[in-house]
Amino acid sequence: MASPVPRSASGGRDGIYHKEHGPSPPRLRPIRSLPDVCPKEPTGEGRSLCNGPSVVAEHDRWTVYSSKVNLPAALNDPRLAKRESDFFTKTWGLDFTEMEVMPSFYLPNITREHFGPYLQEMSQRERIHERCKTICPNKDDVDAVSSITNYDKSRAELEQVPKIFMKPDFALEDPATFNTVLPWSHFHSAGGKSIRDGASSKLLQEKLSHYLDVVEVSIARQISLRSEAFFHAMSSQHELQDRLQETQQAVAILRSRTAAMDRVMCQGPLWALRSSLTRNNCVKLHNKLKLMAAVHQTQPTVQLLLSTSEFVGALELITTTKEVLQQELQGIHSFRHLGSQLCELEKLIDKMMVEDFSMYARSDLSRSLKEEPQVLEKERLESLVFGLLRQRKLDFLDIYSDEMIIAARSIVTQCVADSVVLIEQIDTEVTFKLADQMRLMTFPQWFELLKNIFECFLLFLQRIKATLNVIRNVVLEVLVSNQKSRLPAEASSGKSGQEASQGPLVLQGEAELAYLTHEGLFISDALNEAQQQQEAGSVGQDQNSTVGFRTQTGRVETADTDPPSGVTEVSASFVSSENMMPTELELNCVISSIQDLLYKASDVSHDRCVKVLTARAKDGSLERLNSTEFVSLSQAVEGFVRDTEELCGRTRLSLRGELQNQAKRFVHRFHEERKNKLGLLLDNERWKQAEVPAEFQDLVNSIADGKITLPERKTPGPDDRKPAEFLLVDGQKYAVVGTVLLLIRIFLEYCQCVNDIPSIATDMLTRLSDLLKHFNSRSCQLVLGAGALQVVGLKTITTKNLALASRCLQLVVHYIPIIRTHFETKLQPKQFSVLRHFNHITKDYNDHIAEISAKLVAIMDSLFEKVLSKYEVKAPMPSACFRNVCKQIAKMHEAIFELLPEEQMQMLFLRINASFKMHLKRQLARLSVINDGGPQHGLVVVDVAFYTENIQALKSLERLDLNMVEIWEQKR
Repeated sequence: MASPVPRSASGGRDGIYHKEHGPSPPRLRPIRSLPDVCPKEPTGEGRSLCNGPSVVAEHDRWTVYSSKVNLPAALNDPRLAKRESDFFTKTWGLDFTEMEVMPSFYLPNITREHFGPYLQEMSQRERIHERCKTICPNKDDVDAVSSITNYDKSRAELEQVPKIFMKPDFALEDPATFNTVLPWSHFHSAGGKSIRDGASSKLLQEKLSHYLDVVEVSIARQISLRSEAFFHAMSSQHELQDRLQETQQAVAILRSRTAAMDRVMCQGPLWALRSSLTRNNCVKLHNKLKLMAAVHQTQPTVQLLLSTSEFVGALELITTTKEVLQQELQGIHSFRHLGSQLCELEKLIDKMMVEDFSMYARSDLSRSLKEEPQVLEKERLESLVFGLLRQRKLDFLDIYSDEMIIAARSIVTQCVADSVVLIEQIDTEVTFKLADQMRLMTFPQWFELLKNIFECFLLFLQRIKATLNVIRNVVLEVLVSNQKSRLPAEASSGKSGQEASQGPLVLQGEAELAYLTHEGLFISDALNEAQQQQEAGSVGQDQNSTVGFRTQTGRVETADTDPPSGVTEVSASFVSSENMMPTELELNCVISSIQDLLYKASDVSHDRCVKVLTARAKDGSLERLNSTEFVSLSQAVEGFVRDTEELCGRTRLSLRGELQNQAKRFVHRFHEERKNKLGLLLDNERWKQAEVPAEFQDLVNSIADGKITLPERKTPGPDDRKPAEFLLVDGQKYAVVGTVLLLIRIFLEYCQCVNDIPSIATDMLTRLSDLLKHFNSRSCQLVLGAGALQVVGLKTITTKNLALASRCLQLVVHYIPIIRTHFETKLQPKQFSVLRHFNHITKDYNDHIAEISAKLVAIMDSLFEKVLSKYEVKAPMPSACFRNVCKQIAKMHEAIFELLPEEQMQMLFLRINASFKMHLKRQLARLSVINDGGPQHGLVVVDVAFYTENIQALKSLERLDLNMVEIWEQKR
């Protein structure tokens, strides 16, 4: 059913349209229904439901579709206070405001006047068009109205037919359907037929005939509507048959011509191509057979190479054979087990190479160190290393490391055994252990053994370094060859990529002939082979590869085509082994492992030497060495460490650490011996002035010349100089006791040890500080503390003892800066903090010297207090009291005059004079004697003059200002 077309009843100006009915058109247009935009609802007719509102029938009724939406109301934001804002504020915010756009200067200003001529021209055409539309109705509209009318009429007639006849499952065989259509129960009564039944039957027959007529009319009407399409289809069918006949004839002609072309132009060339392909296949087969014969001889050739230890050649042959099996002989039944056999053979070669390298390392490291060359069988070593690298057996250095450790142990054992054989005192049948045998040796014997061990280990390290240099050179050669081969490979890969991109363009025209009809032969392979044969000569290349492989296996045979001169065994083996070699990263790791192995060799050598030292020092024999012996030991160890560092390029601390430990024990024993010796000397010291032998004077002179060392001992002779009374140091005389002379020699021994063993400078400085402190404290106990009375048996501590002790302390103080400077040259800058001990020692010694001076003054002070307390101012003059004082002062001066220098004498007697004046002043004040020029004043002046005369008469005190005026009270 066609959709109705609205027509204007009054010329289309009032805008109201009505549906017009006309005669039925000869054919109907397809029905176009409105879209389903709302749920289905009744339209007022009880017969059916409509899919939506009808534009024709329900135009005047208001439905939900009649509602309209105000677009400005929908675009405005109801949340805004001002309704005049546009909808852009909803998206872009309240701050969005419209702004006036300035007109473009490049566009003209268009007004309505510009459209005036066009509107005048088109207005009259529009009026004519509207008038024609009113006068001449549209044919489609008339046809649509008539078709709608006929459709409604036929639909009404069809609705008279019962629905049961329209069901798809309608069948009279069904009793229920039959009874419904023909209700026979109304036609048969109990007694037989009647007139009523006949009338009912006739009525039913007429009704069914009427139904039939209605259906036939409807069918006829539908046929008439579609008659045009039916006749069009029939005419198209005839035309199609004619075209098919023409096509059949054209195909027959084409096939006959194609067969003629095939017979005349294609069969001959195809036969030539097939013959060429057959010939190429035969040549390839022949080459394959020769290649198979060469591969068949692989295992005997490998065994022959292994018998001569040619591991690299055997591996190259196995690799090449495996490549041939995978690339050119893949799938051949007779060689199905050869690949696995070659893999097993390759594993066997790996084991043989590892065992051979182990035997080489063992024989190289266990041979004599002094006679044979450094590198044993250099070519064999290079071959083994290259083979191991090729098989990626990168752990072969671990084997060499294990053999190296075993060889280092055997070196010590052999050296000890060689030394023990020469010593008759050691019985090897009783003493089995090496450590016990070394402890039974004397120090010279053991020291010679140690130097021999050092020499052997240096030769051992030199041999290892030479061997590792050979291994490193092989690894570097492989690394360089890999780098050189990688560059041409990258360049060739770039060229092959370009050729591959151009290849499809060259063969594109020939690839279109993919399939030929003759015998169904697919000859794209033949075309490709022909193209390759024309360009590169593939047959010759196959023969070249075969001959190259046969040349590598060692079987020289004659082929139909000679290979080019560039194919050699070396190039083939290099190409085949290129992919087997380790990467650059792995090779660099091997090089670093070689350097680490050299470091490890140095570490092992040092560790074995450390065990030799610890075995000797187990019973404390190294601690009991004298300084000369220990210095020689230290120098030997330092020399060995220095040589190994130069040889291996690495600093090792184990041997130095062990030497440092032994040095600490030596320093401790060295210090304890000298401290005990100094203690014994002090305990036996009687604090009397000792004579100074010439050797001690020479020792002091050498110190003054800057030589802080012990001079060599001289054998005593008849022409030796006599001992001196004083020790001359920088022009000053020092009266000393014998202990101080030995103390000077002792701290020179400390300095000499530091010269010989700089590593113990810190410990030795601490011990020397302790020794100086011990001397200071012990001398203080013996002299000031009067300990010498009980220890030595002195009757009393005299002023001479005190002055002599003070002078000895001053001599030690004189040498402390010199010792400090010497130690400062042996210390590292970060160790300078330990030098503060000398500052503390100097302060302690100066305090001790000041205490001795105070003690001397205190002795005279107690004398003055005792004597002057009995002083009386009366004749005769000078008084006995002043004579006694002058006598005691003269005794003291006589006792210490030769011991102390002039400056110290003057300072001491000034302090004594001050004490005398204090006590005299106090006594005069007690006696009420003042300087009034009276008799008592005159008597005191006489005594003071006598005192002044006696004091100034003493040596070195002539110019001493006594200032005796201070004894009188100042007048106020």
